Amino acid sequence: MRSGTGAGRGRRAALAAALGAVLAGGTTFAGPALAQPSPDPAHSRRAGQGDGQGQDRPGGDHGDGRPQRRGDRPRAVPVKGPVLAAGDAADSKAPTGGGLRTALGGTVQDKALGTLNFAVADAATGEFLFGAQENVPATPASTTKLATAVAALALLPAEHRIATTVVRGAPGEITLVGGGDPTLTALPADQVRIGGAPVDQDSSPASMAELAHRTAAALKAAGTAEVKLSYDTSLYTGPLLHHDHDATNIAAVTPLMVDEGRIDPRSPDEAPARVFDPAGQAADSFAGFLRAEGVTVQGKPAQAAAAPAGATELARVESPTIGRLVERMLTTSDNTLAEAVARQAALAAKQPASFEGAAKAVTGELAALGVPLDGVVLTDGSGLAKANLIPPITLVDLLATAAAPAHPELRPVITGLPVAGFSGTLVNRFGAKSGANEAAGIVRAKTGTLQGVNTLAGTVVDADGRVLAFALMTRTDADPTAARAAVDRIVARIAACGC
Repeated sequence: MRSGTGAGRGRRAALAAALGAVLAGGTTFAGPALAQPSPDPAHSRRAGQGDGQGQDRPGGDHGDGRPQRRGDRPRAVPVKGPVLAAGDAADSKAPTGGGLRTALGGTVQDKALGTLNFAVADAATGEFLFGAQENVPATPASTTKLATAVAALALLPAEHRIATTVVRGAPGEITLVGGGDPTLTALPADQVRIGGAPVDQDSSPASMAELAHRTAAALKAAGTAEVKLSYDTSLYTGPLLHHDHDATNIAAVTPLMVDEGRIDPRSPDEAPARVFDPAGQAADSFAGFLRAEGVTVQGKPAQAAAAPAGATELARVESPTIGRLVERMLTTSDNTLAEAVARQAALAAKQPASFEGAAKAVTGELAALGVPLDGVVLTDGSGLAKANLIPPITLVDLLATAAAPAHPELRPVITGLPVAGFSGTLVNRFGAKSGANEAAGIVRAKTGTLQGVNTLAGTVVDADGRVLAFALMTRTDADPTAARAAVDRIVARIAACGC
């Protein structure tokens, strides 16, 4: 599907361009079995097809364990720093299965990894190169968000934004209608932070204060200075709480919330405390802003049934585009936003906006894109669910699909990936003490962590300037820091491979 010289060159150029952009910003231990890499046959295959074996061409090393580079060409990309160079993609060649086997050596047998499933593929062609148990489903943790992101971007137009609206009800009554935007904020624009960094105009969230200002202006123009306020959360169906809800890593999943249901919207914590009733918090916030605009709000806002179809809209505010939301979701591994994005996909696919409906929408769209789904089980959009299962081969295919020239709408999946040692959930990884610091700045990857589970899936530029997709999935009872460092060292060996 993605093989062929012309297609390969086009994909390489597109992915290299995407990689050149810099972002600003428990389970039971499965046993001590270590990864046994798949044998290398005479022919390669595309990721997701065949029996998990890779192509082999002559390789070798320098005698000290370092892989030999073809023609001893100088490294085509920097090994340190946050800049991702395009590399010598025009004439680079993908590494061989045998070369990768030699390059990785004992790193894939580190005891800290426990049980390891992994896959490495050529991002330019989608061809599988090397792996172990690459077709065996494993717990993906937050790498599930790659599936959510790809499906949502494929289903929704690039200009799609999530609207929060206010509509007129009976005389003297208005209704605040949740559209599914958890990033709606009550903070002033200059106080909004995403991953600790200020926002630009394109990523700035919608403002509850602005919605109140527009509503007040419409009410005053109609001669109304006093209202009764209700709020509508009928867009979503099914349970409000994730099966693994803990009121920190994720809020109650409702279409109406402000600042993702945080008790303290300025909290820099990755897992801040959340309110019990995000919709009620949002309605109270809106009422407060209305009062500040000179509108009297009678009593406390009350939850109402669905607003009547065709109700007159008084005001609206809209989220950033779906592409920007996906980038934010992936960079910061935002669980609450991931469930909202998954429900937007469900609505686009004419599925119920619920955990179950979102999972059906995501898997259905991935199947339509030709992504291999053997063994895939999804029960949420964020990856918090321990019941989720995805094989490594599917994750690398998702990444290759997102980089394909045929799917420019999926590019935010690549640009949203954290940069090793530089941004998002990778800002504190690939450091000097990890043994993987030479890969800092040239790896973009989605992290995943649950009790006993550490996963990493993304892209890396190797020593020959070739862009590779990888997915590493572990189950271990080792210290999480040690397990993550062991994973990072594998990626660093892939980056150093000119093999």
